[in-house]
Amino acid sequence: MKTHQSVSSQRRKSRKAHFSAPSSIRRKIMSSHLNKELRTKYDVRSIPVRKGDVVKVMRGTGKGREGKVLTVYRKKWAVHVEKLTKEKSNGTQVQIPVHASNLLITQLKIDKNRKAILERKKRVTKEKNKHKEGLAGLD
Repeated sequence: MKTHQSVSSQRRKSRKAHFSAPSSIRRKIMSSHLNKELRTKYDVRSIPVRKGDVVKVMRGTGKGREGKVLTVYRKKWAVHVEKLTKEKSNGTQVQIPVHASNLLITQLKIDKNRKAILERKKRVTKEKNKHKEGLAGLD
């Protein structure tokens, strides 16, 4: 059922929009969940992955491995994690790409911009919860 007037519900169009999304939107799509401690500390469920964050691989070949994010390759929808490599037949080491949704952030690299993003997200979620509580009282 179509819920939004200006957004198409056709699979073909939503896939096209996803895969041809600009870098600014890809940043938001390439978000990962925070672990329980960070989630309770910042009152935020997920945040875009950034170079320098420490993540744990939850799915794929490197499941259970933990390491620092080396690069976030938006063009290829890939995140490269430290110590997550494979050896090619000629002996060179190559980074294994992992999608951001298959990662769990265990430690954030905090700077003033990241702090501002967390505060903004926290404020928005609190306002949404207030709205929901207000609607629940109407029942």
